[in-house]
Amino acid sequence: MPEKAQRRSPAMASDIQRPYPAPRSYPLSFHLLISILFVASIPLPSLISANPSSSTMHTNNWAVLVCTSRFWFNYRHMANTLSLYRTVKRLGIPDERIILMLADDMACNSRNSYPAKVFNNENHQLNLYGDNVEVDYRGYEVTVENFLRVLTGRHESAVPRSKRLLSDEGSHILLYMTGHGGDEFLKFQDSEELQSHDLADAVKQMEEKHRFKELLIMVDTCQAATLFSQLHSPGVLAIGSSMKGENSYSHHLDSDIGVSVVDRFTYYTLAFFEKLDMYSNATLGSLFNSYNPSLLMSNAFYRMDLYQKPLHEVPVTNFFGSIMKTIHTDSPYKGVSFEFKTKKSMVHGDIIADRVMLEVDDNDDVRIDSRHVKESGCSFHLWMKVLQNKVMDNEDSDTVVMYGLGTMILLLAISTLLSARS
Repeated sequence: MPEKAQRRSPAMASDIQRPYPAPRSYPLSFHLLISILFVASIPLPSLISANPSSSTMHTNNWAVLVCTSRFWFNYRHMANTLSLYRTVKRLGIPDERIILMLADDMACNSRNSYPAKVFNNENHQLNLYGDNVEVDYRGYEVTVENFLRVLTGRHESAVPRSKRLLSDEGSHILLYMTGHGGDEFLKFQDSEELQSHDLADAVKQMEEKHRFKELLIMVDTCQAATLFSQLHSPGVLAIGSSMKGENSYSHHLDSDIGVSVVDRFTYYTLAFFEKLDMYSNATLGSLFNSYNPSLLMSNAFYRMDLYQKPLHEVPVTNFFGSIMKTIHTDSPYKGVSFEFKTKKSMVHGDIIADRVMLEVDDNDDVRIDSRHVKESGCSFHLWMKVLQNKVMDNEDSDTVVMYGLGTMILLLAISTLLSARS
């Protein structure tokens, strides 16, 4: 009986208390590694995407000028395009930022009584086809495909830089088109058509690729307003020479040349700009108000719902010109006019940052930060100084928040290490 009393059932055996193993201790480097990986997994907006165009600084201007017609009887369309080409160059946009597309079959046409010359007025006082006309796409290169490739930047590798629209998120772009059109289409050399949804899709791609900050589309053709019906990208302003169901008319006939030499809408646009220079304070509102329906024989149409700024506050030079501010310096670099202003920040007596101010076109300052951080400095103080500079520089709010979150995680990691040591 005593022996039986000493025997225990399996259920009773499971109740026996067994000692648990001691908790596994991880080295401090493991905790530090986990903290670093967690911080690194946070996607900072400045790394995964560019800032929205609304917060991006305007840094440069581009112009894409397109004549979609060919043949002698469309002489005025080439004159329209060359007239805008001359205007934007006179107001400050250099040739390397102008994409010019035209058939280029008028100056040397056998019917032209003025060889190698193109005029937009019967007084023949201004030859638009001078020695400094740089045509990027001519003849049968002016196609819908090439036009869309220029806008979206989807070129073949063999296309040179001079034929590419190298704009960025700080660019203001003027897109001017003239030719024969209809309800939601624009003909290209009487062989193909650009549809309104093609234009809207190209502009959408430009927006997604951050290829512009603001875009002004100007079209001189019949029923031009219908080309804008599919646009839905912010920052786009559009103006057309006529409403749906209306025609755009030529201005006058040159009896010596035998054809009309300019369209009405472009003629009165040029009349407005001939009174201005690159330093003019004229606004887009004054340009739009200058169009008289009785003179145009049509109603100019404006698509302004995608553009947030009041037109009376936007200078025309934001699209049709580019002001470059030149500052005299004793710089040894010839041909480069800029001014360096160095701002040095001090932390515990050590210089941790040099900031350079560079004067560029459009009266804007581009800040180039080159931070030289000494390894001997305190990492925590350096990080806090970076966060402070972000706030002082008015960075994007999301970026500042993420930097603040990173600071909190860093403090948490440090406190964890200190508590583990204690």
